[in-house]
Amino acid sequence: MDKLIIKDLEVYGFHGFEPEVDKSGEKYIISAELSLNLKEAGDTDRLKNTVNLVKICREIADLFTHNQHKLIESCAEELAEYILLTYPVVNHVSVSINKPWIPAGMTIKYAGITIERKWHTAYLGIGTNLGERMTNIQSAIDMINESKFCRVTNQSKIYETEPYGYLDQDKFLNGALEVKTLLTPRSFLRFLLDVEKKLKRERIIHYGPRTMDLDVLFYDQIMTSFEEAVIPHPRLHERMFVMKPLCDIAPYYVHPILNERCYRIAEELMKTENEPEVWKEDRV
Repeated sequence: MDKLIIKDLEVYGFHGFEPEVDKSGEKYIISAELSLNLKEAGDTDRLKNTVNLVKICREIADLFTHNQHKLIESCAEELAEYILLTYPVVNHVSVSINKPWIPAGMTIKYAGITIERKWHTAYLGIGTNLGERMTNIQSAIDMINESKFCRVTNQSKIYETEPYGYLDQDKFLNGALEVKTLLTPRSFLRFLLDVEKKLKRERIIHYGPRTMDLDVLFYDQIMTSFEEAVIPHPRLHERMFVMKPLCDIAPYYVHPILNERCYRIAEELMKTENEPEVWKEDRV
């Protein structure tokens, strides 16, 4: 990945716990590496296809100077978040903040921190079988997009499927979403649970009726587990109503545990399961 480099930008800030620093301020040295594709900018020689370095240096300096924090860790988080949210072409950013005037009582060039933040790619399964099903799906997508930390970047076809596990209920509408997010896996899971709650999801019967079901199928290539969920979803490869829409948007995605592409997993499932039908509104 190509990079834009900002090296040793000197700024004056008013951060820290000491009252004298809050009043008089001190010098900080900020560096940043922005990862993005510079090919189009190089081919076209047009500023709109890259990041204006003069502009972003001024923005970093202004943000760092005018917002006060106790910790430079908070300063770095704010800068990284600003860069990623303001410049969509940037996929990954590294921010370093160094303090050359640290009151350590000894000779030291500087002390500081470096953080790295990036957009993550998650794949979600989405399902509903209560109320206005298509309205529920669109409402969930809208809520995800309303978060400044998330954006839906691809969406599968919607399929009407038979219920799974608990059969005495109406048919589901199922689909899959690709989402870019700045949230950590656990924060992302909690965010999705909150979306379900706002759409009046009730957990009464296991595999029972629901207004909204949002399952994290994959998050980058990580393998992890929390109280809220396991990633990758432990049963996605057993369910055609998950794999079929997932293959619409990520057929060549490799399952990090099974080491198999999604379309190959779906092909195996089709030997024992019927392929779900694409939902058409005029049939409902």
